[in-house]
Amino acid sequence: MARPSLSLPLILIFPLLFHLALAKTLKRDVKALNEIKASLGWRVVYAWVGDDPCGDGDHPPWSGVTCSTVGDYRVVTELEVYAVSIVGPFPTAVTNLLDLTRLDLHNNKLTGPIPPQIGRLKRLKILNLRWNKLQDVIPPEIGELKSLTHLYLSFNAFKGEIPKELAILPELRYLYLHENRFSGRIPAELGTLKNLRHLDVGNNHLVGTIRELIRLDGCFPALRNLYLNDNYLTGGVPAQLSNLTSLEILHLSHNRMTGIIPVGLAHMPRLTYLYLDHNNFNGRIPDAFYKHPYLKELYIEGNAFKPGVNPIGLHKVLEVSDTEFVV
Repeated sequence: MARPSLSLPLILIFPLLFHLALAKTLKRDVKALNEIKASLGWRVVYAWVGDDPCGDGDHPPWSGVTCSTVGDYRVVTELEVYAVSIVGPFPTAVTNLLDLTRLDLHNNKLTGPIPPQIGRLKRLKILNLRWNKLQDVIPPEIGELKSLTHLYLSFNAFKGEIPKELAILPELRYLYLHENRFSGRIPAELGTLKNLRHLDVGNNHLVGTIRELIRLDGCFPALRNLYLNDNYLTGGVPAQLSNLTSLEILHLSHNRMTGIIPVGLAHMPRLTYLYLDHNNFNGRIPDAFYKHPYLKELYIEGNAFKPGVNPIGLHKVLEVSDTEFVV
């Protein structure tokens, strides 16, 4: 009996392997990564061997660099260089990597502003610059990153107002701006982001009221976590806040808010953590809060509530790690 032929699979496989062997890294990306390599110093250079960041026959791809094959070329799609004590300004050459979908430079010592050229990265989905020393205002060109889903700018020294251009990022889901020096009011336009799940603007110098933030009809339809703590917010908690039916965490601690707590908040179906402490609230906590099926923690100390009001749950500061939301 004749042995089965293997010629057909080989005919199909060899051209594919030949094609991959011929694929070269786009010169634009090679130039950009080598410019970045020259600016980052020895802490990165020791792991970046060879001239081709996507690797060649003699060297593997550079550490933290991910490439994909597009047509006859390879392009850089991810750059992750974090926790290596990079010192100096944001490497502008990064903005020449036009196929980037992830840029992660967190936990370094980058200084200066984000360059306006950041708007060139049209395919970027994740931008992680937290835990640096970046400063100045957020450039309005950030609004050109229409594919962005995750934006991490926490623990820097950004100042000025939170740019309204963030509200024109249709895919944005997670927005971390805490521990900066932002001032002014939180743009109500952020409420038009239909996919936004997590908004953290805590530990800044923001003013205004919650009523101003949620004034647009149907705002924040998907929001689960809202962190407004450690700012200079005034006014009361509006009853309309209970319209945010997806909300699970509401963090209002350490502001200058006043008034009573509306009973409608106790009927928010998913509310799990409520932080009201260190404001100027008064009156009583509605009994409905103590019957809520999901409310685990209610912080109330540092207010002017009437005697007999009790907290709910253990008093541990809730810390939600950024890594829980990175995909």
